[in-house]
Amino acid sequence: MGETRGDKLFGFINSLLLVMTLLIVLYPLVFVLSASISNPAAVSRGELWLFPKEITFVGYQKVFQNREILTGYGNTILYTVVGTSINLLMTILAAFPLSRTNLPGRNVIMFALVFTMFFSGGLIPSYLVVKKLGLLNSMWALVLPGAVSVYNIIIMRTFFRTSVPYEVQEAAMIDGCTTLQILYRIMLPLSMPIIAVMVLFYSVDHWNSYFSALIYLTDRDKFPLQLILREILIQNQMDKMAGGASALSEQIMYGQAIKYAVVIVANLPVFLLYPFLQRYFVKGMTIGAIKG
Repeated sequence: MGETRGDKLFGFINSLLLVMTLLIVLYPLVFVLSASISNPAAVSRGELWLFPKEITFVGYQKVFQNREILTGYGNTILYTVVGTSINLLMTILAAFPLSRTNLPGRNVIMFALVFTMFFSGGLIPSYLVVKKLGLLNSMWALVLPGAVSVYNIIIMRTFFRTSVPYEVQEAAMIDGCTTLQILYRIMLPLSMPIIAVMVLFYSVDHWNSYFSALIYLTDRDKFPLQLILREILIQNQMDKMAGGASALSEQIMYGQAIKYAVVIVANLPVFLLYPFLQRYFVKGMTIGAIKG
């Protein structure tokens, strides 16, 4: 059947809206990338609109002159890998039993978990707990207190219940599989979309986190990347306040370059990770949609 005039108009409007949305989302990313390699003076004068002006890498030079950047990168990679592994393990081990209807007291357990989403002890009690456990100034202070997210448990539990038929699990039990074998041999291979979504959620959260490190860490050689970059920006602001008129103008220009370079340095690994998980991410985010 040929498309009617109304169908063509509807398709044209949809395409136009999608292109406009793409431009709105893409423009800030392109602008930040261009500003990070442009002459700071041109950026300060507002001459940059989209494409780089007088390409220079002074911003990246200023950022990577700080040797702590590489240490921060290594620490952040370590915290992200270890933290995401713990998060994923805890989320799976919590979501799988809660997805089974034969678990005694699962509604009570679910209520207790959801309760923590709305009420918590607060910052000071959390700090005291971490201190009493002897986790201060260690990697575990960053990964153990947030070892599991209730919201992600709910998402994964929903996936287990709606996307993997219970009859498949029953067939595995008849064949002699234990509960752990069902989880390892049946559920996990069929749950790669939601696992990819969880990996992306948790890894981005760990990569961008700096507040926990600011509270719990004191040794600079344990600082993550985000905390180091935060200090660079703050130091740049302090230098502006301390300099003279000419020094102030120079610091403002360097501050522009450093600011945009820091954004690229901090987010580039996440941008590189997403394309590999995109096909799983899109499928996993459709959990709960109407199924035919």
